[in-house]
Amino acid sequence: MPGKRVLLAPLDPVHDVGLKLIKKQLEGQGHRVTLLSPDLTPEEVTRAALAEHPDALLVSRTVGYEAAELLARLADLLDGAGLRPRMRVAVGGMAVRPELAAEMGYDAGFGPGTPPQAAVAFVEGTPLTAGEEALTLQKPGLCAGYGYGWKDAPIGDLARELARGFIAWGEGATTPGTRRAALVQAMARAGGSDLRHLEEEYLQLCSPEVAAMRQGELPSHCRLIGPEEGERALEVLARGRGWHPLVRTPDRRPVVFVQYGTGCPIMDALHAVVATRWGAQGTVHFDPAWSARHEGLPRGLLSWSADGTFYTPENLRFFRQAAGTHLLWQVRAHRGLNTPETVVWAAITGADLTKINPVYGSLGGGTDPERLLVDALSAMRLAASYGLPFDVVTNEELGGVPAHKAIAGMLVVVATGLELGARPILQPLFCYSPEAMLEGYMDRDYVDWNAAKVIALRRIIDAPVWPGAPIGFLTHTEERVQSGVTTALHAGLAASLGVDAITIASTDEAYSRGPISAAARVDSLRAVGEAFRFLGEAAVSPTARAERLAEELLGGVAATLETALDHPSFCDALYAGVFGSREEGGNPGRAGRGTVSRSGGSGVSRVGSA
Repeated sequence: MPGKRVLLAPLDPVHDVGLKLIKKQLEGQGHRVTLLSPDLTPEEVTRAALAEHPDALLVSRTVGYEAAELLARLADLLDGAGLRPRMRVAVGGMAVRPELAAEMGYDAGFGPGTPPQAAVAFVEGTPLTAGEEALTLQKPGLCAGYGYGWKDAPIGDLARELARGFIAWGEGATTPGTRRAALVQAMARAGGSDLRHLEEEYLQLCSPEVAAMRQGELPSHCRLIGPEEGERALEVLARGRGWHPLVRTPDRRPVVFVQYGTGCPIMDALHAVVATRWGAQGTVHFDPAWSARHEGLPRGLLSWSADGTFYTPENLRFFRQAAGTHLLWQVRAHRGLNTPETVVWAAITGADLTKINPVYGSLGGGTDPERLLVDALSAMRLAASYGLPFDVVTNEELGGVPAHKAIAGMLVVVATGLELGARPILQPLFCYSPEAMLEGYMDRDYVDWNAAKVIALRRIIDAPVWPGAPIGFLTHTEERVQSGVTTALHAGLAASLGVDAITIASTDEAYSRGPISAAARVDSLRAVGEAFRFLGEAAVSPTARAERLAEELLGGVAATLETALDHPSFCDALYAGVFGSREEGGNPGRAGRGTVSRSGGSGVSRVGSA
């Protein structure tokens, strides 16, 4: 394409940086460009156009006052001079909107945020592609490059010894959850009469409420979404898929996850599509607390008007299809009575990650420790067999359990996963925990205590770190700007510490008292993008205090693991409060108590002492 002659004219006293950027782009494409000085009148711009005979005139206006009058005056003068038939004219700037430009008779109008490539495309008369098209998200591998070697040998030895004892303790133990997981695997392979027979077996292992739901008796606050409604939603959502990176370097760490669980799978997928367009690279599925306390999972494309969205095969498949396979997707299996089965469905429906932590699930999630430990062993074996990485979160901190005890419990689960051939991910909390409030760890800043956890973990094991969940939890308020800023600052700290991923909240998430809005997700994503842009390759530096706190954590972790070894089993240590006592906020749950069976035993039995 031969170079075009282009005239650039700022109709402002000083603001011409946009035109300077456009000039650089145009000259890079071989066009001949003249940039007029600022603060010219419409008459002077018209005379310059008559003298230059440009193919295109690009005018900018940043200052808002009298913008419409000036632009209208220029358009009239260009018409009167007979320039319009042989010259294309566009206007851009902070004071401009495409609608205003069209009303004034300009060929194009570019508002704030328009990339310089748009002006180049206008001059060349080509469609804009660079910089505006949604990109294809390339799934990052969170575990890639990690060897899982124990850097702190004493802590590694303690964790592995506890893990091996945990595995031996669980040999031969089954639960309704482990048996349902095996049935789900069998049902995935079966058909016809075998399938009906397996379904009958499955129903016998379900809570009555779940069994009724699987047979079509839905509670009043649950709705079956019809096929037409689901197919129409898939069509609409497919048109919205795409990804714009938060910053210019799309492979930058940390990977940003958002959480969803509106209760409706269609709304979940919509939120995921919106979040991805604004830079999210991964999503985390939240299931209802109700589901964690009931045996079995319902069936059907179900909407639920309470917390979380049901794990049903249909809901999971719908989300994967609607939100797209380009998105990292975690299906959590860490706290309730359906842990192994959830891992199976996560794998079957194409999830990339799951979540397993029996310590949190039993001390803070309401499930009986013995039951959840047996289920977790099964879940970790399944995750290993499917090649499904799982994170181990220290959520028990939110109940008041000291961080060193929560981390110690996490390390036992990590060591167990490694012994079983799985790929665990460390998930410490970036939050204003009760312990931090009581001990004053975060009175001076929100940096050192969070940094200390990452520093300590990096010194213990070579494994991926994914702070959560969400980052900045309990620092957010109801005020949206404050919430977006605190999320962005924690994201900047996470990036500075070189972690692999983060989970962020929406600006209305912590205190929404109702449905989370898609706009609030965009608020947080934009805030995080600005933080990443602000820092670039620079970093937030913790003070020397973070090192001291990290050393204290390491000492506390080692002491906790040593104490646990004084108990007959990991299970006994959990009941005894080694990984969080009742006074500290660790409360062994009751759901599923008495449901563990041992091969060779006489029916259901308890192992370990409460």
